[in-house]
Amino acid sequence: MYSFRAPRSVWLALLWGLASTPAAAGKIYKIVNPDGTVHYTDRRPEALDDVEIIKTRAEPQRIAQLQIERDGPKRRAVARNMIDGPIEIELRFRSATNVLAQPALPLRVVVPAAGSQTVAEFAAADSRLAYSFELEMSSVPGAPVGKPEDFAYLLPVEGDAWRIDQGWNGSFSHRDPQSQYAVDLNVAEGTPIRAARAGRVMQVEDDFEGAGLSLEKFAGRANHVRIVHDDGTMAVYAHLAADSVVVRSGARVRQGQRIGLSGNTGYSTGPHLHFAVQANRGMALASIPFRFAGEVRIPGR
Repeated sequence: MYSFRAPRSVWLALLWGLASTPAAAGKIYKIVNPDGTVHYTDRRPEALDDVEIIKTRAEPQRIAQLQIERDGPKRRAVARNMIDGPIEIELRFRSATNVLAQPALPLRVVVPAAGSQTVAEFAAADSRLAYSFELEMSSVPGAPVGKPEDFAYLLPVEGDAWRIDQGWNGSFSHRDPQSQYAVDLNVAEGTPIRAARAGRVMQVEDDFEGAGLSLEKFAGRANHVRIVHDDGTMAVYAHLAADSVVVRSGARVRQGQRIGLSGNTGYSTGPHLHFAVQANRGMALASIPFRFAGEVRIPGR
């Protein structure tokens, strides 16, 4: 069992610099064109015929990037959303000398799916003097959610060979806000996993391999799918088998549609599916109470 935790991304940017570059992919695709030219990409082609797959060490996906752009004597802070669902960012000064920000910092902004947005502009407070600054940006998945819709979620595993080993407020690992209301379903590796509710796939990571209780090796390295629902809540399906996800980020999925296979990846004691419904509570990702359809009882509910 393990409580999957989405990292809170924090990026730094100097006056002239970039906050970060995209994370390394777990697979590189070598494509030979009909004319014999070769190119490489980390984006999965529609067809894999005659495509060579080169495995690399996967790194956890970054959800946001901060860039500082020139605009004459002024500078612009541009936030880029790296996933296919909304994110909320918070921008603040780490240091500032003779600088004015418009709008004033700190500020919070929702950046739409796969979009880029100018979030602040900077200029010298005294134009006779030089100015400098450092910025810090935090980001969390999802737009802030008010009252979630009452919804009966489909059990996310197919078949009858399952049990709930850890429910709400589980003493082993469901003790922080992101996993307080999560469930760990004990299932055999390779069990089909299905969407508990319709929505749009906003994030997919399925390149990680291996599992264990070494934080250094496995923290943040659980394969997972994150789906955003129409009311802004998000479902997380974690510890999936490597290379098993069959839905694309950005795709619309229906309730009951297969999304992948259960596995044992990341910081985990054994094969299981970690399932949680989460909401952005204002720069804070939190699991929320939910119910399964039918007679499924959640321990701790």
